[in-house]
Amino acid sequence: MEIRALAAAKAHAKLELISYDPGPLGAEQVEIEVQYCGICYSDVSMLDNDWRMTQYPFVPGHEAVGKVVALGAHAKAVHLGQMVGLGWNSGSCMSCRPCLAGDHNLCTSLEQTVVARHGAFGTRVRCHWAWATPIPEGVDAATAGPLLCGGITVFNPLVQFDVRPTNRVGVVGIGGLGHLALQFLNKWGCEVTAFTSSASKAEEARKLGAHHIIDTNSADGLGKAAGSLDFILSTVNVQLDWPAYLGALANKGRLHLVGVVHGPLPIPAFPMIGAQRSIGGSPTGAPATVATMLDFCARHAIKPVTEEYPMSRANEAIEHLKAGKARYRVVLKNDL
Repeated sequence: MEIRALAAAKAHAKLELISYDPGPLGAEQVEIEVQYCGICYSDVSMLDNDWRMTQYPFVPGHEAVGKVVALGAHAKAVHLGQMVGLGWNSGSCMSCRPCLAGDHNLCTSLEQTVVARHGAFGTRVRCHWAWATPIPEGVDAATAGPLLCGGITVFNPLVQFDVRPTNRVGVVGIGGLGHLALQFLNKWGCEVTAFTSSASKAEEARKLGAHHIIDTNSADGLGKAAGSLDFILSTVNVQLDWPAYLGALANKGRLHLVGVVHGPLPIPAFPMIGAQRSIGGSPTGAPATVATMLDFCARHAIKPVTEEYPMSRANEAIEHLKAGKARYRVVLKNDL
């Protein structure tokens, strides 16, 4: 059996149609017939080998939604014909300490969907059964893909760091991650502040769930929030005035990074020590947390704002994303 997929032969190359033989299905694997797949900026980073770990030919795609069409002999929890989703991770050992503690996303031998294997810009993709998350009723398969990476990236910190409905939370960057964070936090019950450098996004941020908007281009914008926020979630991938954001935190507040910022962060010690503040980060979530997030989305009618392209036009869609024109996530509908 051959899988048709879109692959790049080298860094910065265009995606071209290939066919490959995936070999025998593993005993604990499932095979998914891909119907939709989101494009995440991590796909672009991997495509261009920005993180120096891409293997070519490279097939992107780690926000897949489709039907289970084959099961390994020891696959569990999902059944043939079921609609499932697959995100950044596609396998874990199930026996190390993190896996046994329910932190499968921190597995010591984690398999990542587009690292050293072919991703989901193709007719089919495979994963360990635990990472094939059922798509619940009430979640639209056509727009669910971005939830499986972007969504869980901003939802996971709410669970891991005990963000409470009584908290005042800031979101830095209203884009592919931030527009989902606003929705989650609003329905979580928090008082939500959006930090954005794009004045054009202010009204949309309010519609997505922000109670307050701070224009980071304003000289006194961050000063208005001084000492007021319990948690700040940064979704951006650029350096900012981090001491100013620390100053916006209340006592015991946390600055939390989910955007990959290149280079070290200049963090002063005294504002951290004196107010007992902290800074940290987190990856995507474990399968149980992904399932909880999808249930939360179904309950509260949360969905990504998406633009759809046919998968055969993936190169065009990637250029649209790289140009910063996507509002806010791009999803490919499979036509290969």
